Amino acid sequence: MKPKLIAQGAEAKIYLDKSIISKQRIPKSYRHPQLDKQIRTRRTRAESKILTKAQGIVNVPKVLSTNKFDIEIEYIDGDRLSETLNDYPEKKQFQTMQKLGKQVAILHQNNMIHGDLTTSNTILSNNKVFIIDFGLGFISTKLEDKAVDLHLIKQALEAKHFQNHEDLFKQFCKTYKWEDSDKVLERLVAVEKRGRYKH
Repeated sequence: MKPKLIAQGAEAKIYLDKSIISKQRIPKSYRHPQLDKQIRTRRTRAESKILTKAQGIVNVPKVLSTNKFDIEIEYIDGDRLSETLNDYPEKKQFQTMQKLGKQVAILHQNNMIHGDLTTSNTILSNNKVFIIDFGLGFISTKLEDKAVDLHLIKQALEAKHFQNHEDLFKQFCKTYKWEDSDKVLERLVAVEKRGRYKH
């Protein structure tokens, strides 16, 4: 059976073949070919590296293989939270956000930034929350970068889960606990203020 195209973004095409996800970074015609190859190779390598680092400590898909522009990872079968969180009973919604808060705290404690932390990139599978798609992920010790991750999940809750987004974020913060978590949450307030005055 031919691999099935299940998603296409600006950066990559995502194929599913049985239980394997293949993420293929697509060439950009507006970039110089040599530069394009360098960028795609660098981003593929960076994503593989951060996923491999995260593997032993949080719930992420396993990296199966990496070559120049493609990365093969384990397929996580479950509920994509962007599509299902609103349908859960309130108690399950809160428990799910607490699970996510715990996972993100571990990532940040280990200086891993997701870069696109939304409910579209989180899956509930066998009662565990998995974080997927580290295509914009990077390593950083900066509080600012961690605060931006939180800003992204908060915005995603406001946009897609607006009925009780404040309570959902409070549940996330309940378990987002590590040595610098209070400082990150303080920085988040500054990030939000900046965002507000930009418009």
